[in-house]
Amino acid sequence: MYTNPILKSLKNFNYYLLFWGVLSFVFILLLYFGANIGMSASIADGLVFTFLLSGLGLTLWYPTRYISIESNKPAKLIVSHLVGAIVTTIIWLSLGYFIMVGMLGFDDKYPAFLLGTLIWRVLIGILFYSLITSFYYMIIYYTGFQERIIKEADLKNLVTEAELKSLKFQINPHFIFNSLNSMSALTEIDPPRAKQMIIKLAEFLRFILKTNELDKNSLHEELKNIRLYLDIERIRFEDKFEYEEKINEGCGHFEIPSMILQPLFENAIKHAVYETLDRVTLKLKCCLQDEFLKIELENNYDESAVPKRGAGVGLKNIHDRLKLIYHRDDLMKISNGNGIFNVTLYIPLAEIEQ
Repeated sequence: MYTNPILKSLKNFNYYLLFWGVLSFVFILLLYFGANIGMSASIADGLVFTFLLSGLGLTLWYPTRYISIESNKPAKLIVSHLVGAIVTTIIWLSLGYFIMVGMLGFDDKYPAFLLGTLIWRVLIGILFYSLITSFYYMIIYYTGFQERIIKEADLKNLVTEAELKSLKFQINPHFIFNSLNSMSALTEIDPPRAKQMIIKLAEFLRFILKTNELDKNSLHEELKNIRLYLDIERIRFEDKFEYEEKINEGCGHFEIPSMILQPLFENAIKHAVYETLDRVTLKLKCCLQDEFLKIELENNYDESAVPKRGAGVGLKNIHDRLKLIYHRDDLMKISNGNGIFNVTLYIPLAEIEQ
């Protein structure tokens, strides 16, 4: 933004020269047919005064950038640019006169002609000063607007990233606390099971640390962690639940948001296994459906049991993460009835393949 936009690229500079070239040609024709000063004087006058103005126009970028619209009052802006226009016009006419008379030798009738056209030349100088500075202000505004859009997009991405990390790290602390309590009890009544539980929990936490910075992970790797989680819970609950998988061939290598399945299984354990004395079956299915990777977790539950109260953040966590990542609000469906609870996730394949 601090570089003159015309000098920033050769293409812009060529367009600038072309504009002034056309303008000088028009100016020469007006002088030749309207002023009767001869062809040579018309050509010299048109070229000299036009390209002097174009050169001065390049320098006007710097005072325009310095006299900011945002940081100056309207009165100060008007006065500053009025003075600038007068000074620029005086420099333009003085240099033009020096070149035409002092250097090129048009000293016969030309000085009188120049004096006779002085008023409209002053008006032209002020007019072009206004047009050039207005053009620069538009460039400054447009560039600033683009920079603000980029900064807002970057800020939005940072906020989204922070929200995603916050959601991802909302692993149910009760699971950790309950596991530690269970291990404490097992160390006295069943040390081998306590040892097994410690090993499984260590592996589980190691996986979480390993995938801490990953936005996405393969379904195959995520299922490894889910099996570890269920192994730990199985040590606690023994045979109160069983787990079944039906993963269609080819689904395992697709990437899904990391730790997106964890809250699903936590929810099933909390609201089904905790609340019944009957055996609960967790069924995970995965297949490709239309343009989605469809992941479905189903479990039975005791309809007569009093629902376990809680913050309900698990499923909301999943919904919010999917919405933030894929910018869609229809990627999670929940159904509940006849003792069966079902949650289905839809991961867009177009996003996976990118």
